[in-house]
Amino acid sequence: MCFYIVCRVWLKAFSLQRLLNRHMKCHSENKRYLCTFCGKGFNDTFNLKRHTRTPTGVRPYKCSLCEKSFTLRCSLESNCLKVHSLQHQYADKERRAKMYVCEECGHTTCEPEVHYIHLKENHPYSLALLKCYDKRHFKFTNSQFANNSLGQLPMPVHN
Repeated sequence: MCFYIVCRVWLKAFSLQRLLNRHMKCHSENKRYLCTFCGKGFNDTFNLKRHTRTPTGVRPYKCSLCEKSFTLRCSLESNCLKVHSLQHQYADKERRAKMYVCEECGHTTCEPEVHYIHLKENHPYSLALLKCYDKRHFKFTNSQFANNSLGQLPMPVHN
């Protein structure tokens, strides 16, 4: 027997309490993440990214079968399925490879070191570069940075 918990605002059903709790944040007046372009608030970074990639024009997910590019990976996967009848096969609970996207210009890479160097050389004053110093956001493994603690990485300098 399967039980569902229902959002009383939208009458939307959830199979787990934690999913309802996450959903209920969308009804909260307190928005933690603000758009720097228009000031609109969001409760999670996913929705903020989706929102801000529209005015910036950042479309990092490119279809290898057609010329289209997308702001979100799920939109690319939807295009592959609906337009090209190609469904990605992922094992149960398998995670996709982490993609590092520059929100300033759309540069993408799977390597955190390459992303860090890109930010440092091209966008030395970006907020994203400051986040690179937080070990929870960045894990350097295969490079000169692997032996240094992230706090020891050189900070950008004003010229």
